[in-house]
Amino acid sequence: MTTTTSPLIRAKLRNERKTSELTAVLRKDVALSGPAWLPLALVLGSFAAVAYADHLIVSISLVYLYLLPLAVGAIFLRQEISYSLIAVCILFHDFYSPRNLHPALRIFHNLSAAFCFAFIVYIIQRYIQQREALSKTVQKQRDELLHDVELAAQVQRLFLPVGKPAIAGLEIAGMMRPARGVSGDYYDYIPINAHTIQFVIADVAGKGVPAALLMSATAATMQLEANHDRNILEIVGRLNTAIHSVSDDGERYVTLLVAELDAQERKLRYVNCGHNPALLFRAQTGEVTRLHSSCAPVGISPENPCELASAGLATGDVLVFYTDGVTEAENQLGEELGTERLSTIVQRGSSSSAEALMTDIFDTVANFCSGVGFNDDVTVLVVKCNFDGFRTASS
Repeated sequence: MTTTTSPLIRAKLRNERKTSELTAVLRKDVALSGPAWLPLALVLGSFAAVAYADHLIVSISLVYLYLLPLAVGAIFLRQEISYSLIAVCILFHDFYSPRNLHPALRIFHNLSAAFCFAFIVYIIQRYIQQREALSKTVQKQRDELLHDVELAAQVQRLFLPVGKPAIAGLEIAGMMRPARGVSGDYYDYIPINAHTIQFVIADVAGKGVPAALLMSATAATMQLEANHDRNILEIVGRLNTAIHSVSDDGERYVTLLVAELDAQERKLRYVNCGHNPALLFRAQTGEVTRLHSSCAPVGISPENPCELASAGLATGDVLVFYTDGVTEAENQLGEELGTERLSTIVQRGSSSSAEALMTDIFDTVANFCSGVGFNDDVTVLVVKCNFDGFRTASS
């Protein structure tokens, strides 16, 4: 084993040593960005071409053609090596183009050429240094921005529910996956009493940091409302006024669905403000109905009259709230998942637990858009009714 691997190891070490010697003459960013032989070949090739032309043509001076290899060297080579090439170019010009010139004139000619070469190399090196400094500044600002975005994402996650409320007869599961570092989606479930809970799901128009900031304001407002009367229409009205006051002529708005489920009365009351229709699977019929919107999104106009809708529930019924990142997920053919496919997933997994159905929905959407990826935030909230069994969410 030792006799067969030792030559390979020695050859590898020799190659690494040669590569290290080559990269020692290159600028650091050039040495790290690609093969070391290529920039050296460009420098030597341009130098050889100019020197050969200078050797062939002796009737006129071609000393200023050496600006080509010097410029290439200044771009790729270290600063001290770039300046040392000036002396090499002057010596090659003297050696390859013997002319009957007065020694003083020859010295003046070479010194003026050397001064010109040094000035050109200095300008190129100065430009490269400024570009490297700018690149480092941009990289630093980018790293700081990514750090700030990560902090913003951590703050956003504080608005999301931690744990699951134990409401007798209900199973609850929710998740949110941002398409970027920060999200414009929001969901929450807020217990009112031992048998009543409110669900909130929202989607801010747009993407990126502006949408995330408005989402955080929406989440903070909804959680502050938990200390007031939980009248759904009043909540939506106050939220509409608050968002419209900070919106630019209604350009920033929020689609919102607020639902209140009373497990004792087995009844759902809800207001859908321009949000995707929630899906209600009826266990008795096996059909999926849609809870459509009854008013405009929040924040578009100062007045937004809404209507309170309701629906009766039974054991085995399943509620699915979601954002448009689910139904608008596209595959490689540009087809959207759509509400029909989502309804089929809900019907297929209606007998599963709320957690399992939520996971199934997300995994199916992820597989549907595999190769393309999510182009929007994805939020899913599943509520399963187990009234007769009185199974709690914690179980």
